[in-house]
Amino acid sequence: MTPVELSRTVLHAVRRAVDAGELSVAVPERAVVTPPGPGGCGDYATNVALQLARPAGQTPQRVAEVLRRRLVGVGGIADVVLTGPGFINISLDEGGGGAVGVGLVAEVLRAGGRYGHVERAGGAVVRLHCAREVRAVVVGEVVGRLLRAQGVTARTSAEGVEPRWTDVLGVRVDGGGSASAEVSVNVRPVPVADPDSLLALGRDAGRWALLRPAGHDRVRGGEEGLVQREVNPLFRVRYVHARTRALARNAADLGFSAEPGALGEAGADADAGAERVLLAAPAALAALGDHPRVLAAAAEHRAPDRLARHLVAVADAALPLLPGVLPRGGEKPSAAHRARLALAEAVGTVLAGGLSLLGIDAPDHI
Repeated sequence: MTPVELSRTVLHAVRRAVDAGELSVAVPERAVVTPPGPGGCGDYATNVALQLARPAGQTPQRVAEVLRRRLVGVGGIADVVLTGPGFINISLDEGGGGAVGVGLVAEVLRAGGRYGHVERAGGAVVRLHCAREVRAVVVGEVVGRLLRAQGVTARTSAEGVEPRWTDVLGVRVDGGGSASAEVSVNVRPVPVADPDSLLALGRDAGRWALLRPAGHDRVRGGEEGLVQREVNPLFRVRYVHARTRALARNAADLGFSAEPGALGEAGADADAGAERVLLAAPAALAALGDHPRVLAAAAEHRAPDRLARHLVAVADAALPLLPGVLPRGGEKPSAAHRARLALAEAVGTVLAGGLSLLGIDAPDHI
């Protein structure tokens, strides 16, 4: 596990503690991990508990203990020891290269499409009021979904919604009407220059064309959104999702199912797919681990484009490992193959959940 991966793992532990109500803090952008100082132990140490203690209203030692429980048992981590005023010292599993991410994969599969979602009670209602323009209404609708996924009560409305926007793009808001003193137009991305050509793309490609660019960028329509090749980012995302579903079906035909675990070991005795998977897995795991942060940022900044770009990153990171998931030739299914299938299914789960938030279908077959 690299320092960057370990930093993401620590942040993931913070996020899980926040989601569980054990800490009431904003998840920091990063957690610094360094070699332990005097009095420390293990391979790396982090002072994130000291950083979070004051905003959490708890002692650094208490915060450190909450995070220690979240880190113990994570794949790739052998031990977690607390020292000093609240330093978290982490020892890595020297032989666990293939086991890195076991806990993450298990968590994704356990949460399903709600991986990265947050449960919160109460709080003020966020009102999103959109201009009478197709891009504004689609963006506002999706921002409402992102906020609700983060436990925020959100209500969407628009100056107006044309029936064809609903018919073609499936867009729906909670209410309509003109802006008022209570609710002003607060969703106003750069308008679409040619709505007709965009609507001609259909629901999925049309929504992707509206949502992938940042709100301050212009929408680039055109038939390239319908191209079923790797030059089309939406095609890559949906293709990788469909591949993960096909792997699950093929594995069932071979008599085995997914089970998180070590992905295998490199070397002379490794099976045919081990090297490919071990080379690609770190990037795929890092992208999966980053998913909750991306969902939170997309909601906070009201930027669905962040989620769209992240789904492309997940798909691109995972694609190289997929050919190494199933046994080849006369190989029999092993624990490593079950673990690789679990990783592939976790990728498919994240892609399907993200596309669902964007209002885009994730087909099982392409």
